[in-house]
This record gives sequence, structure tokens and C-alpha cells, in this order.
Amino acid sequence: MMRAEQLKRDVEQELSWDPSVHSEHIGVSVNNGVVALEGHAESFYEKWAAERAALRVASVKAVASEIKVELPFAASRTDEDIAQSAMECLKESSLIPKTVRILVADGWVTLHGTVQAQYQRREAEVLVRPLMGVKGVTNEISIEPKAISADVKLKIEKALKRSAAVDASHISVEVIGRIVTLRGTVRSWKEREAAETAAFFAPGVVQVENLIAIA
Repeated sequence: MMRAEQLKRDVEQELSWDPSVHSEHIGVSVNNGVVALEGHAESFYEKWAAERAALRVASVKAVASEIKVELPFAASRTDEDIAQSAMECLKESSLIPKTVRILVADGWVTLHGTVQAQYQRREAEVLVRPLMGVKGVTNEISIEPKAISADVKLKIEKALKRSAAVDASHISVEVIGRIVTLRGTVRSWKEREAAETAAFFAPGVVQVENLIAIA
């Protein structure tokens, strides 16, 4: 019980520490290492930042978010304005190909199209997430990758060992076709995510099954 109370306090303090989060609008509860967040945020980016802040805390195994996005009147924009801003944002990025398309409905942005790598898919979402007026983002971009190399498993294992954020000694890598499966244990959600990102950087990989547990 005391452990859950301490974890709750740690998450609340991390939310207060993040300047992009209005922590007074967010409630926190903890059960077996799973953190539940509820309340409201004034933007989709703030909702995302609150969820990320909770995941940064040691001993957090997962986050269940019920935070609602309630835009203040000054932040309200038409779907056309949001779409135009998103298009310009993606166009200015050298990482995003012209094959990515945008659909906006009631403030919710859906990304469509194709890219060659997972990092491009993620980058498109990162770029539109903080735009004013956005209530949420759905990423439906598909990956049409280059040929996958024969030694991709070895390359991923080396990338994990190079990473300062990952203890690769407790992670195993399996590659079947274009799908990578990661297993093992890590110390935090951040380390788990860093391992997944390293695997996604491998050319030709279209999916990473992250089965790593948090010890």
C-alpha cells in the first residue's frame, strides 16, 4: 500500500515538474504499477505530455489515460485551418515524403499515405501533435520499405549495445521477415521504448513486437 502511495506521489510530482502540463487538472491513481490518469487538458499535446510524464517515473509499468481534451475558446480553429497548418508543417520537413496525406474532422487529424521507414511515420505524428486546435491524432500511414538486409538481427543487436539508454544484456532479438520481436526485461518504460526505437531504425523493418517486460 505504501509503495502505491509513494508511486502516486512520484507521478504527481513529475506532472507538476513538466511545464507543459497543468497538473491541477489531472487526477492520479495507482494499482499494481499501472497509473490511471483522469481529468482534462487544454490541448492534445498537453494530454500527450501528461501521459509521457507518468511513463517517465520509475516503477510505472503502464499508463491508462482517461484525460479529455477541452480546448479553450482562444485555441479553437476550423478543420480547414488545422489541415492547412499540418500540410505546411509536413512540407517543411525534409524527412516527410509527399506521399503523406492529411484528413481533419472535428479537430481530429488522421494521417494517411506511405513512407519508407518507421521513423518517418513517427516524425509526421510528432509534427502535427502540437498544432493549435488539434484534439487528437490517428496515424494510419503505412510503410513500404526498402529491401531488408540479411544481417538485420545482428545490426539491431549492435544498435542496442551502443545505446546508452538500454541495457542490452537482458534483451533478445528475433527477426521473421520484416517483423522484429523483442523480449526480455528492462528497468523502465523509457528504456523499453528506447529499445523499440532502435529496432525500428533498421532498414526494411515494418513492425516491432515489443514484448519486453519492466522488472
